[in-house]
Amino acid sequence: MLSRFIPPTWKDAARRLKREVLALYFAARDPATPWAARLLAALVAAYAFSPIDLIPDMIPVLGLLDDLFLLPLGIWLVLRMVPPEVMAVARQRAQDCLERPTSRLAAGVILLLWLLAAGLLWHWGRPLWGRWIA
Repeated sequence: MLSRFIPPTWKDAARRLKREVLALYFAARDPATPWAARLLAALVAAYAFSPIDLIPDMIPVLGLLDDLFLLPLGIWLVLRMVPPEVMAVARQRAQDCLERPTSRLAAGVILLLWLLAAGLLWHWGRPLWGRWIA
């Protein structure tokens, strides 16, 4: 629904960024990648996929600047360090991974399983927690 309001060029840029970060992840796992590039690629991919920011987004202006500058800078540095043939294979793997079909039904089943596990943990753990908390 919200995607109607996002310009197509932004959507394409977001898709490209997602593909590049996933390609960095695959490049970091490739044995032909130098160790320094592997380490930096792993850090950039972890930072991109992590919900924790170096500077929280709640801080006006600075919160978004880390995403606008640190992530592209990290990607640029890794791209300069990784051999081009490794990056080509990693990009192809990332593209293949992103083109796989997704199933909302499977996501719903997994969500229900997690909720069931949390409910059982709450039900069975409540008597124990009651003794520790009280």
